[in-house]
Amino acid sequence: MSWPSAEDEAVAEQLRLRDLVIDQTPEGFAPKTAAGLDVHYTDIGTAAVVVLDLDTLEVVDQAVVTGTVDFPYIPGLFAFRELPLLLPALDRLTVKPDLLVCDGQGIAHPRRFGLACHAGVLTGVPSIGVSKSPFGGFADPGPNRGDWTRIEDDRWPLGRALRTRENVKPVFVSVGHLIDIDTATELVLRLTPKYRLPETTRRADQLCRGVQRP
Repeated sequence: MSWPSAEDEAVAEQLRLRDLVIDQTPEGFAPKTAAGLDVHYTDIGTAAVVVLDLDTLEVVDQAVVTGTVDFPYIPGLFAFRELPLLLPALDRLTVKPDLLVCDGQGIAHPRRFGLACHAGVLTGVPSIGVSKSPFGGFADPGPNRGDWTRIEDDRWPLGRALRTRENVKPVFVSVGHLIDIDTATELVLRLTPKYRLPETTRRADQLCRGVQRP
């Protein structure tokens, strides 16, 4: 597929695709696998996708793609840097994941169409954005695992600040595609039994770093 090369074209593409986002979970959705997606940059980009069994959190498949990154670094348009590498990595998998967990935003985005939305719409796979930093205002959630508060922008609900570890700063969860925020929250908690970040994100990050290490 062809990708926009200029900022105005990329913004127009986000605006065109955002009406395709579905913030409801399909009936009967019972995911067995979840994929973490991550990209690291040196002089080239390295994209990693790691698929975990949701019950055991064991790796069942993984793929890596490296290549040049042509789109400039522009806040709010990270998908145009990352997806040209992430989509080919997804295509290399032998196990199709039931869920995509993106290290970035979903609808918690200036145009309500972050990386997780873009990945979900293009693949048709339910997707969640789990970010280390917020977009929008929020009150600090309670100190216990599972406590959350709403992320809002001008009183528009964007997602949740979710405490995944007791007395550890929260992660920021937002809907990507084909999922509702309650289901997204439940799945993120399933993926964080020991650490602040989902195992999907941690394993994809480790795979990226392992490939890039000389």
